[in-house]
Amino acid sequence: MKLTILAVGNRQPDWVRAGCEEYLRRMPREIAVRVVEIKPEPGGGKRRAQIQAAEKIRIRQALGATRQHLIALDEKGRDLTTRQFADALREWMRTGDDTAILIGGADGLDDELKTEAAELLRLSSLTLPHGLARLLLCEQLYRAASLLKNHPYHRA
Repeated sequence: MKLTILAVGNRQPDWVRAGCEEYLRRMPREIAVRVVEIKPEPGGGKRRAQIQAAEKIRIRQALGATRQHLIALDEKGRDLTTRQFADALREWMRTGDDTAILIGGADGLDDELKTEAAELLRLSSLTLPHGLARLLLCEQLYRAASLLKNHPYHRA
């Protein structure tokens, strides 16, 4: 299974980049994860809908034409425990479909993308900066993979 994190936002701090690289380096070989940064649309007096629409186009271009299981991170998404997230990862792997997890920009994801997503998930009830959300997602993916492999990283 190939898993792609499509994250609107570039030029993340070094600690975000280094943290994500570390967790993704530890992932088992059967779960290839990569982060693709999507250039955010400059505000410049544009309305939220205009910004989201421009970013939606960039996300679609990055997704390409291949069939993927889409998951969108959203504050109104389903809240999972770590165990439930591991079970979701197991299911994504079982289907064999490539999976893309979308992290929107500062103005969030376009509603059309959220509607097209098979699942809406949230990482926290707290508002997180995008870099931290990206790092948290990478860590949770590694934690979920560790749980599935019975690796002692996660202690319940």
